[in-house]
Amino acid sequence: MFGYWVHDLSPFAWELAPGMGLRWYGLAYVAGFVIGWWLMRRWSREGWLPIPEGEVGDFLFWVAFMGVVVGGRLGYCVFYRLGETCADPLSIFRVWEGGMASHGGIAGLWVAVWVYAKRKNLSPLRLADALALASTPGIFLGRLANFVNGELWGRPSWVPWAVIFPNSPMPGVPRHPSQLYEAGLEGLILGAILFGIKRATGRRGAVICGLMIAYPLLRIVGECFREPDEHIHYLWGGVTYGQVLSAVMLALGVALASRVWRRGAST
Repeated sequence: MFGYWVHDLSPFAWELAPGMGLRWYGLAYVAGFVIGWWLMRRWSREGWLPIPEGEVGDFLFWVAFMGVVVGGRLGYCVFYRLGETCADPLSIFRVWEGGMASHGGIAGLWVAVWVYAKRKNLSPLRLADALALASTPGIFLGRLANFVNGELWGRPSWVPWAVIFPNSPMPGVPRHPSQLYEAGLEGLILGAILFGIKRATGRRGAVICGLMIAYPLLRIVGECFREPDEHIHYLWGGVTYGQVLSAVMLALGVALASRVWRRGAST
């Protein structure tokens, strides 16, 4: 009745039966991995990625499973549902119920890269550089899929472009389409920053340092428009849990950048 658009997008690209089918969120993950695979094969041919072109697929499968899936799921269960997880540890494996944490995914990627680099006697920093740069299209597509799903909605707002999300706690209240804000911040702007760093310097570790610093800063901005998770709300004043995790990540990024620059690693 306020003239705002009411979100009515289907989460299914192809619905085979009620509640079953091919979801846009799954397609976003697949498309993100395919784009990352194409980019990393290209960087392998150029010599920037120290992995033979034929092994890029195996490397991506390893980091995708161990980093994004395992790390993202464990991060969500530990960071956002610790009480429920301790009471029902098997809930970790019920991935069909939803729940992934980007901060957990990034932590998982670090572990996966370190293990792979040690096994192959490679530089973990250069592997992390390539993954950081290749991840931004997937982040962009994932946030768009969040918007299509009508989840992770923004805070109430009366701006002209606000959207009414029927699944939100207050179904008739217009909200910021914060998923689109985050797609622009964490996907497009972050990608532009990291590609700029790659072009500007050949220093090993520069790109991953850029992600560890730029991502949390952009995430902190995006969280200002995003409704906090229902079971957490705010922590201190208007500070959200996502902003606290981002602040920790920012501190680690600054520490890593200081170490990389002291070592002076270059291609």
